[in-house]
Amino acid sequence: MDIVRNPDGTLVVPVQQERQHDTDESAEASSGGTDGEATQANAKPATRLIHPGEGGYDEALADWDLQQNPERAPVISTATGRQDAMTLVNAVATSPDHAVAAAVKALEHPEATGEALRHVLVGGVHSVEDFAAELAEAKGGEPLPAHETTKIIGEVLAELDR
Repeated sequence: MDIVRNPDGTLVVPVQQERQHDTDESAEASSGGTDGEATQANAKPATRLIHPGEGGYDEALADWDLQQNPERAPVISTATGRQDAMTLVNAVATSPDHAVAAAVKALEHPEATGEALRHVLVGGVHSVEDFAAELAEAKGGEPLPAHETTKIIGEVLAELDR
């Protein structure tokens, strides 16, 4: 099952449920024995909805992005791409209408920007926090919360992949 990214930024991720072991009493009742083995019927895959800022969101978003293009080479961030990424995230964050499409369209180096943002995601939550702090230092103001930064990155990557 693939990860699904919803328009609101939430992710639906597959989760393997833990196997349930039969107790001695239930195993005897259902099979006539007490082997204590887990049944496959109890290990059905399920899904979980993860919101930006929740534990595991950054990793799931990075997995979703990789799922969009599994043939993509490993992510490499360049100085130009990182500068453009900071400018883009700042523009979206400060835009009154949160205009992702317009900001992406204005990019001079969209591939480098996308790679820089992917590089931030691959690094996990601490990388996102560091990116937000670097952005605040470069552009002024307070750092964006990590969940907001991650959500904007996800929206930008979705727009770049269109």
